[in-house]
Amino acid sequence: MVENKFFNEVNGNFGFGCMRLPMNGDEVDNDEFCKMIDAFIEAGFNYFDTAHGYINGKSELAIGKCLSERYDRSKFLLANKLTAPYFDKKEDIRPFFENQLKWCKVDYFDFYLMHAQGKGNYPKFQECKAYETAYELKQEGKIKHLGLSFHDRPEVLEQILRDHPEVEFVQIQFNYVDYENPSVESRAVYEVCKKYKKPVIVMEPVKGGSLVHLPEKASIILKQLESGSNANIAIRFSASFPQMAVVLSGMSDWKQMQDNLKAMKDFKPLSEQEMEAVAKVQNIVNELNAVPCTACSYCVEENHCPKQIRIPDMFEALNNYKVFNNEKMVGYYNNMLIKDGHGKASECIACGQCEAVCPQHLQIRAHLQTVAETFE
Repeated sequence: MVENKFFNEVNGNFGFGCMRLPMNGDEVDNDEFCKMIDAFIEAGFNYFDTAHGYINGKSELAIGKCLSERYDRSKFLLANKLTAPYFDKKEDIRPFFENQLKWCKVDYFDFYLMHAQGKGNYPKFQECKAYETAYELKQEGKIKHLGLSFHDRPEVLEQILRDHPEVEFVQIQFNYVDYENPSVESRAVYEVCKKYKKPVIVMEPVKGGSLVHLPEKASIILKQLESGSNANIAIRFSASFPQMAVVLSGMSDWKQMQDNLKAMKDFKPLSEQEMEAVAKVQNIVNELNAVPCTACSYCVEENHCPKQIRIPDMFEALNNYKVFNNEKMVGYYNNMLIKDGHGKASECIACGQCEAVCPQHLQIRAHLQTVAETFE
């Protein structure tokens, strides 16, 4: 097992993301979860990651029952998060945090993150003094390391890190498909972390499972390497970068656990040959994208869309659906992209303002029809 370069208490560079736990109907399958925890700890790893929103609060409760009740506190490290919907003012934060400790059945969190930071919710965290409150909790010994998870542009991260130099680490979405993806900008966000010397926790190294089910042409390239499963290679790609402290994997069954442990217990960075193969897969995926959108957002800025349709996000969802057969994009579209006053793709009035400012000269109105036909 590799030595963690950033946190002495972290064993290796692999973490158990508890967002997609094994389920039995609507409830967490605690027996299966216990079995997976045992295998993870027996392999030498100790980093677990959760949040209150994961499985509607059931992830934290499962952590309490299957991990905290069964293992001495010195045997594991637990990361949790402060998420915007669960507080409205500064005074809400501490009681919520104390409840999280109770749900997880611990006295402190080893890592605590300001969750899903971006230009949309960062002002709320600022107004409610969330960072300051978390830092107070750290001084009280209830948080060992304070960080943030991030979902936005690199310049937004840079602003947050300038505002809050006390942040010790950053959790980012990072995988080989999103590395140069203009909608995610993983590489550029990673470079900001390097610039500010912040260790990185990786989320979505397999892009929510999408990189398991690659297009056939891409799968053949990786299979020829004889280096392990598609997921195996994806996780090792993310772990191969020097600023990475921990790569999280949201494992939901025993088979996934065993495959990931195989990749990470005796971790080796991707070789030059493997990196070249991954680059070929990146090109294949880019060529298959249904819409060559660069997510510049000109189409939605400055009121160019009177219906406030989230055009770049919809095109990204369409690409994920078409390239990876990712059925989750249907729910993402209907539950996330068309709420809070944002219009459906079918509500486009064909005014053409978006196309007039698109640097890529995309036929946006036609592509929105495809989005509507696909998801509505």
